[in-house]
Parts: sequence; structure tokens; C-alpha cells
Amino acid sequence: MESVTNEEKSESIKSLQSTIRKLESALSQMTQSGANTTLVQKRLRAVSLGLAVLESLWHQKPHSYTTNELNEAREALVGLTPSVENSYAKSKAGSPQKTLLARRLKALELAVQAMDDLSVK
Repeated sequence: MESVTNEEKSESIKSLQSTIRKLESALSQMTQSGANTTLVQKRLRAVSLGLAVLESLWHQKPHSYTTNELNEAREALVGLTPSVENSYAKSKAGSPQKTLLARRLKALELAVQAMDDLSVK
């Protein structure tokens, strides 16, 4: 994995935690309205797993995910990235939203990279 500063690590962890909260809120609202929640559940699981992998790597916290679970989560995170990139491209330069999306993209990239590194071992 590339060299990551402590600030990038902290921002990535916070970004993934924020993304998890956002997905949990969306899941709750969608469940109440009777909407199909399959995609949101899949993304929530993938982001949670991505967070666990980064915390495992950077803070030596154990995780108990299988290679298959890591691969599924990796694919979901890779699939989520283009929509975040599109939102980033549409956001106003210098806006808080642009900063949030930039951090989210970096966190997703680092989580995918960490999963790739784990699957090689």
C-alpha cells in the first residue's frame, strides 16, 4: 500500500464512518417507505468492511472477514466509486461538499487498495 499520512488515515476513517451513518439513515428511511433496500444494504456492508480493513491495517484491530467477503466488498466499493466521482465533478469548487467527496474518494481508494493487499497475502 502507498504511504499514507496520519492525517489521511484519520480523514479516511472519519469519511467511512460518515458514509456508514449516511447509508444507515438511507436504509432506515427506505425500509419505512417499503422501497427496495438491496443496493443500500450491499453498499453499507461493503463500506463497513472497508472501514474494518483499514482499522485492521492502521490500528491493528482484528477483522474476521473471509476472502470471499473481501472480494464482494471490494467489487461493491469499486462500483460505488463512479457515482462519487460524478458527484465530485458536479460539486462547486471550494465547497464543503467537494472536500467531503474528495475525502470519500480517497477513503474508498485506500480501502480497495487494502483489500487488494490482503487478497495477495
